[in-house]
Amino acid sequence: MKPSPDLQTLLDIIAALRTPQTGCPWDLEQTFTSIAPYTIEEAYEVVDAIERGDLMDLKDELGDLLLQVVFHARMAQEEGRFAFPDVVEAITTKLVRRHPHVFGDTRDLTPDQVGQLWNQIKAQEKSERAAARIAAGLPPEKHAQGLLAGIPASLPGLTRAVKLQSKASTVGFDWNDARLVLAKIREEADEIEAALNEGATKEVVAGEVGDLLFAMANLARHLDTDPEAALRSTNAKFERRFAYIEAELARRGTTTKDASLEEMDALWNEAKGRVG
Repeated sequence: MKPSPDLQTLLDIIAALRTPQTGCPWDLEQTFTSIAPYTIEEAYEVVDAIERGDLMDLKDELGDLLLQVVFHARMAQEEGRFAFPDVVEAITTKLVRRHPHVFGDTRDLTPDQVGQLWNQIKAQEKSERAAARIAAGLPPEKHAQGLLAGIPASLPGLTRAVKLQSKASTVGFDWNDARLVLAKIREEADEIEAALNEGATKEVVAGEVGDLLFAMANLARHLDTDPEAALRSTNAKFERRFAYIEAELARRGTTTKDASLEEMDALWNEAKGRVG
């Protein structure tokens, strides 16, 4: 099997890896569930390459993500459910259907109108999908009912919080000023302090922390900021500054284990001006 830019080669390679007796033992024992964490990880690595501006790395990471799609499709094909061409047909059908302003007669829409049309088409698709499942004798999709239905529970917590809040806002369940969200954040922080002062259980404190994080995600949404991206940026900043502390201590012949908190804090403040 030779490397090739032809997608069929990738499909053939995965088929070979999944062929009993002659395939790869590791690949053969995988299931949708066991592969799912890798799918999420690869998606994050794509985002990481984009945020680092590393297009060479992005090429490789997109390949890894494509592998996940092909792998899942191959397992479904083995079960007689669907195959990779069905995946391609489904997404092309969806894209054409959701863009009547490009592929149909609708024209000259504003970005806001496009978003409204997109949501209307998605709602129609959901209704039709439910009817098709009933006609096929399949059970209803296992999603929550109501306005907040269809937001995957497997999404990162902050991302899912923003999506829940955004949906609720479509019916007016929202603040109209970011400063009101800030007040809610202060209220949630006070509730954490009260829980600590009262000697509340770990579970109670964890619940209060969750409320605070939910409010923080809401603030990010009101400020048109992706909370996941903002946190990743802060994580990277923390890494740079802590690495500076380690390097400076090493230059002095010591380590973080031997340094005092005051010494490390002074280096932290120094790092702010030197490594950002």
